[in-house]
Amino acid sequence: MDFYTVEYFQKRKKEMEDVFNNIKPDLQELADYFSPRSVQFIARNVRKPIVRNKKIIDSTPLIALRNFSSGIMSGATSPCYRWFKTSFSNADVNNDYYLKKWCARQEELTRQILYSSNFYQCLPEVYKQLGIFGFSAVSLESDYDTIVNFKVLPIGSYYYAKNSRGKVDCFCRVYMETAKNIVQKFGKNCPSEILEASVNNPLKLYELIHFVEENQFYKKRHLSSRFSKYVSVVILSNKNEFLSIKGFDKFPFVVFESAFSSDVDYPQDSPGINALADVKQLMTMVKEYAKAVKKIVCPTYKGPATLKNKKLADVPGAYIEEDENGRGISPVYEVNPRVLELKQEKDELKQAIKEHFYNDLFAMILTTAERGRTATEVNELKEEKMVLLSPLLEQIHCALRQILNWIYKEEIRVGILEPLKSKYQNCRFEIEFVSSLAQAQKVSNISSMERFTTFVSNIANAIDPILKSKLNGEKIIEDYANYANIDPTQIVPSEEIEKIKAQNATNQSLQMQLEAMKQGSQIIQNMGGVDSHGADLLSRFGII
Repeated sequence: MDFYTVEYFQKRKKEMEDVFNNIKPDLQELADYFSPRSVQFIARNVRKPIVRNKKIIDSTPLIALRNFSSGIMSGATSPCYRWFKTSFSNADVNNDYYLKKWCARQEELTRQILYSSNFYQCLPEVYKQLGIFGFSAVSLESDYDTIVNFKVLPIGSYYYAKNSRGKVDCFCRVYMETAKNIVQKFGKNCPSEILEASVNNPLKLYELIHFVEENQFYKKRHLSSRFSKYVSVVILSNKNEFLSIKGFDKFPFVVFESAFSSDVDYPQDSPGINALADVKQLMTMVKEYAKAVKKIVCPTYKGPATLKNKKLADVPGAYIEEDENGRGISPVYEVNPRVLELKQEKDELKQAIKEHFYNDLFAMILTTAERGRTATEVNELKEEKMVLLSPLLEQIHCALRQILNWIYKEEIRVGILEPLKSKYQNCRFEIEFVSSLAQAQKVSNISSMERFTTFVSNIANAIDPILKSKLNGEKIIEDYANYANIDPTQIVPSEEIEKIKAQNATNQSLQMQLEAMKQGSQIIQNMGGVDSHGADLLSRFGII
């Protein structure tokens, strides 16, 4: 790998940094009004004192952001519910019981991995960054105990680039690490300076550059990691030398984005970007509102100089003496600010900021119950709001799908998942999302099925019962279970249903034969009477 030198990666870092610097001022402004401590533009400032932010003088943007993160977390990736399921795009999973059971096992294994790792602890911060800045990055690392470990990277500490298809394939991270951790991770091959510091000053920080991109020397099925699909290097910044050169078959970073564009690397749309103008206006209005209230409660007074040292009493009914000329004190400005109108405009701005972060959708039931709306009206409103959330939700699903696919490949690599049988090797693995928000988008399908089956049943009862045969009951049950996210093990396989049908048909045929034999015996008895000759006749026919 003579082509990969420190100078090459330093040059690539400079190119990506120049692109990032174009949006850096906007990111800083967003951080100032939503989350002042969430950015880290200079790695060396990691231990510097936190500068107090004075631009946030109203908590509305903080509350809106918190509700957004909580709403996405509970609606899309709640650890209490099955929010994803496994399938195969080129196989009939519903009618193949082996594939259905295999998918159920893989889903349960993945859920256990997510529970045991720090995945659900990282997601709230991911959604906050996504809501403010429009993007967030997560690092995925193999872990012996939990299979995978996640790290949410601070905004400003990394840069990324995309290929021609709009997929992130190049990632550069700049961060500080202690000498102790560097030696633990990279071993005794570290420079002597770091080895000494790990003993004498283990908490001393060093700046590292981690760079991952598609490997230009990629060789399929090559044993050496240096020829993997992605090359990964770690550079000690102050020495300009490699600490590590290796490769990955899976891209170890996942970038969440609020909007997709293959022409630009960083999104240009997010709830925070859209709400920034309203947040600025709100902060200005809060100041003006406070000034108006102050002029009412604590006005500036004027009066004769002889009353200069007199104290204005705050007790109701108290008074201050006038001077010898009968002059007292009075406010300098006779103002009558329209405080109620100012408050109303301020409240409207607050509501607009919350709507930018979809708070009205996440609290739909609470906000509509007070207005006396029915459950049907609430459901209709939720479906309308889902139309607005769908683009963002699809972007979140895209990033989550990368994480789940990464875990699936890791399960295969470490051997904790049973491989598919050879005849299924060409099946394409895929993830389907079935969270409450995803299910809300499918609720119209379930409603249509219920209305259709009810209609057919009613018209069959009213006109002709044979019309019920127009319904394909098995197909309806399978589709309903799919839309409603029912555990596949709770549905009897079609093969078992066919066996039950065949057994019922056999039993029915035997029952009909017995009935025919009974009718025949009755005829013979009627012909021969009930005496012994009749009995002999029956025996000759083989009936008794």
